[in-house]
Amino acid sequence: MRIDEMITAIQTELGIGVDGKAGPETWGAIYRKICKPANTKVIATAVTDLVDSRSEKIISTLLPEVQSYARALVHKAAANAITIKVISGLRTYDEQNALYAQGRTAPGNKVTNARGGYSNHNFGIAFDIGVFDGSKYLGDSPKYKAVGILGTEIGLEWGGNWKTIVDQPHYQLRPAWATNLTERDMLSELRSRRESGKAVYA
Repeated sequence: MRIDEMITAIQTELGIGVDGKAGPETWGAIYRKICKPANTKVIATAVTDLVDSRSEKIISTLLPEVQSYARALVHKAAANAITIKVISGLRTYDEQNALYAQGRTAPGNKVTNARGGYSNHNFGIAFDIGVFDGSKYLGDSPKYKAVGILGTEIGLEWGGNWKTIVDQPHYQLRPAWATNLTERDMLSELRSRRESGKAVYA
């Protein structure tokens, strides 16, 4: 059996994206399966130290369960000499639809494949970060991949592991009930929970 075939089989068994390449998502899933790290979420949820004011304004739009993870990522990046800020959080369906229109029926480049109700940003469980050099925003930097690894280490899903639109600034916190669900099924349940008023992480 070739190495890419083995990786594909492992990815299939772990229920993660299948591409035959061992990236951060694959290694993180292997680590969690074999080592079963304890208290990952406890460590993240214990982070209450505030970060920069720009990030805090966005973090405040996220669900409480996610806020600690966002702060943990900012602190963890800083501990690794990388400055990041949280630059996008909760979006309304209308805001999401406006983004979806870009490059389709509105000027600009396509930035998302998700209409309103089909993005994790619409439910307060996702956020985007920017890498900064001092006060200068870096739209393209290898540091995004480094932060991606840090994010997966604390239990976040990273958009850099996606296969359709790779979104390196994107992070989300998957609810425990959605562990074995596809992204599509999870979003369907999130829409249902929103309509019924049920808590996302209940």
